[in-house]
Amino acid sequence: MEAEPGRLGVFRRTHFQVRRPRESSYHPPNLQCLVADCSKQISCTIVGQRDLEIRVKITSIETYPVWGGERNLLFVVVDTDEGIYGVGEAGLTGRELAVTGTIEHFQPLLLGEDPFRTEHVWQLLFRGGFFPARHAVSAAISAVDIALWDLKGKTLGVPVYELLGGRVRDRVVCYPHNTEAGTNTTVLVESCLKTKEEGWRFVRWGLPQEGEVFHPHRSVLAAVEQLAAVRGAVGEEIEMILDVHTRLDIPDSLRLCREAEPFRPFFLEDPLRSEDPRSYEMLRLRTAAPLAAGEQFGSKWEFRELVEKEWIDYARVDLCIAGGITEAKKIAALCETHHVKLAVHNPLGPVSTAACLHLNLSCPNFGVQEQPYRPGTFLTDVVPVQPEWEDGHLLPPARPGLGVEFDREAAKGRPFRMVELPRLRRPDGSVTNW
Repeated sequence: MEAEPGRLGVFRRTHFQVRRPRESSYHPPNLQCLVADCSKQISCTIVGQRDLEIRVKITSIETYPVWGGERNLLFVVVDTDEGIYGVGEAGLTGRELAVTGTIEHFQPLLLGEDPFRTEHVWQLLFRGGFFPARHAVSAAISAVDIALWDLKGKTLGVPVYELLGGRVRDRVVCYPHNTEAGTNTTVLVESCLKTKEEGWRFVRWGLPQEGEVFHPHRSVLAAVEQLAAVRGAVGEEIEMILDVHTRLDIPDSLRLCREAEPFRPFFLEDPLRSEDPRSYEMLRLRTAAPLAAGEQFGSKWEFRELVEKEWIDYARVDLCIAGGITEAKKIAALCETHHVKLAVHNPLGPVSTAACLHLNLSCPNFGVQEQPYRPGTFLTDVVPVQPEWEDGHLLPPARPGLGVEFDREAAKGRPFRMVELPRLRRPDGSVTNW
């Protein structure tokens, strides 16, 4: 066996014997073949098998909290000694400083590591601190993991989806965020008609509220009225999604689900709080409306019961909270065995959009991708190269890695702002979920 140097380390030249079943003029890339007649053995040489000792190493991890106009976004850049970088994005909106602090703890664990060992790095970060990773930690892991996949794709010169098994579809359908009109059904209908004209195949809006006050019974009545009005306006060819946003308890959620059934929603999103997944059992048995949940979950372990018991129809995996691409691919495989489709949670920035796109291009059990804005219209100074959008779909990137570019100086020009997410209260003044 001969050894020869490569850009990233030592490669081996391996010789082996194969049989060609019939004569062919096709010769795979990087193969030097001495072809005899179709009945004889041929000798081939493969160049490019990576040696275990790869020279590329992680040299730094930098965080970039960026003000996006209404909320902060948190990007993470992983640099290497080869000058190649990867960019990721963290979720857990409203708690970015907690995630940034976690990544500071990760620094000594990551420096000097091989960025190609994505599974090893994931296990190191998830299990290396003794306490199992929960949301702030899993969001930090997610950002690092996405950056490593970006880096790996750039190094090999291929899009990330090629490393995940290749494309199983040619485009990824998305749903927008329609105007949050409260109880004003007329404004909501106008927004839904507008997105339909723009080419979106879905409409989506949130459970109605009255300012900062949330009255469950009134909200359910208004939501049913809006479902009927929107269905009548957009027709049967447009899919509808209603985001309950974990605001209802079982009795009110059950009432909403049952009364929504005649209007054929694509799914009702997060109809219950997420702390106890077993509460979905009672809801699942009493309604035929499709249910989606999971955007607050931090790993496959939190999805397990909902999926295995088939209490949901769509898994709302957030790649920027649930452990990045490495963990999301495992969750997707678990879902496939129970006929649960992916409806990834993506309320964040363009890096999250790109990561979701690559996952969805590679997963057979894909449903729809959340896309609150049309790519190329948001944060273009920080992420000047973003995925392409056409007729309600995201298109496969041809560029290596995630296919995006990240401008560090522009990110520094949008410094973090200390803001809190909106809050809701019940009519009696008690706190309820936003």
